[in-house]
Amino acid sequence: MKKYDVIIIGAGPAGIITGVTAKKVHPDKSMLMFKEEEKGLVPCGIPYIFHKLNSVEKNVMGPKPFIDLGGEVENDSVTSVNLEKRQVTTRSGKVYEFDKLVFATGSKVAIPAFIPGYDLNRVYYIKKSYNYIKQMFEEIQHLQNIVIVGGGFIGAEVAEQLALQPNKKVTLIESEAQCFSKAFSENLSKIATEELRKTSVDVRTGVKVERVNGDAGKVSSVSLSTGEEIKCDAVIMAIGYRPNTELAEKAGLELNKRGAIKVDNYERTQEAGVCAVGDCSQTTGFLTGRSDTVMLASTATAEARVLGHNLFGVKIRKTFNGTLGVFSTEINGLAMAGTGINETTAKEANIQILTAQFSDFDTHPDKFEETSALTLKLYASPCDGSILGGEVWGGKSAGEIINTISLAIQKGVTVFELISFQIGSHPLLTAAPTKTILIKAAENIIHQIESKK
Repeated sequence: MKKYDVIIIGAGPAGIITGVTAKKVHPDKSMLMFKEEEKGLVPCGIPYIFHKLNSVEKNVMGPKPFIDLGGEVENDSVTSVNLEKRQVTTRSGKVYEFDKLVFATGSKVAIPAFIPGYDLNRVYYIKKSYNYIKQMFEEIQHLQNIVIVGGGFIGAEVAEQLALQPNKKVTLIESEAQCFSKAFSENLSKIATEELRKTSVDVRTGVKVERVNGDAGKVSSVSLSTGEEIKCDAVIMAIGYRPNTELAEKAGLELNKRGAIKVDNYERTQEAGVCAVGDCSQTTGFLTGRSDTVMLASTATAEARVLGHNLFGVKIRKTFNGTLGVFSTEINGLAMAGTGINETTAKEANIQILTAQFSDFDTHPDKFEETSALTLKLYASPCDGSILGGEVWGGKSAGEIINTISLAIQKGVTVFELISFQIGSHPLLTAAPTKTILIKAAENIIHQIESKK
């Protein structure tokens, strides 16, 4: 029986970055990582397999950086964990001992067992599995009429990509009034939904799928809450994910009410030497302090870098006390991004905010062929001007602007400090320094604060 200083269960973004970071900090420690399949996928890249990449192979991710640093990888599944004996047992029957154990088991798709017909042939799910998505990709090439259930990021992006394929008719069903409503404000959700409607996707909002109907065991149609029936060859369920924690629960680790592994500020469980990171571990809202379920690779890797440094004792203080969801997407060429509080979430959490919006272009002058419009909406505290959230839409730079706003929130930057925000500018790369949208929005909030004095 072989013993390792560190065993990591899972080879997604959280597992890989935990291993890479830990191996760099502790090159003398022996480390073993388990992965269930030979090849892994970039999770957020899965929708683009269906058109833009047009290949599963072009979206492959693996633990090579960990291996290059001296880490070991086993293509095997852990089936049980004995915390008392400090052992894991695998599907192949092998047993390994550990000093430190990391659960990086990620998340699983939510299965709507409450919808009759959810398990029919040609009902697909966006699983984070190379083998499953490869088979799905190959099968769906020959199907024409496709219904997608769920208008979040994954559902909308898959719908847009499939609709770009010739001879495919794609219908998206979203139960909420707008798509993207879990991440964006009502205003930006409306913009995003309308942008999706500009594509060839038939977008149905405010309606539910009551039943998936079948013929000889295969999907034939879906029945909606409106009484309408839509004929289709396949259904893709994209209604979310849940923490993959069955193994941890079976081992005796404590889960929170959302089914995620309970951890402290350094991803440590109540069991000494046992940690959990990424989608399988609990998150706490940065601004609300409430239990949250942010499942993003960017969040997982931020947690993993902290864990990797601190596996054998805290060396680097974790500087974020909660999870700040930073979301971005692109639909029909329109980039959209959001982070922190917006009008909807502020109302739900009873947080007072001031808002300001400013629009301009991402080059100066705005006459270049590649110029895109940009709009930024900033949310700040009416008491001290601290930045609480932001949304950006327009050109591709929206994705990096939202990252700047996220850093501002995490560091407690105020709108007053943004006035002296030193920036670089270039005609081809940025908006004009005289009207940088982030600074102009901050100025507008300052005006609101001062006018109330």
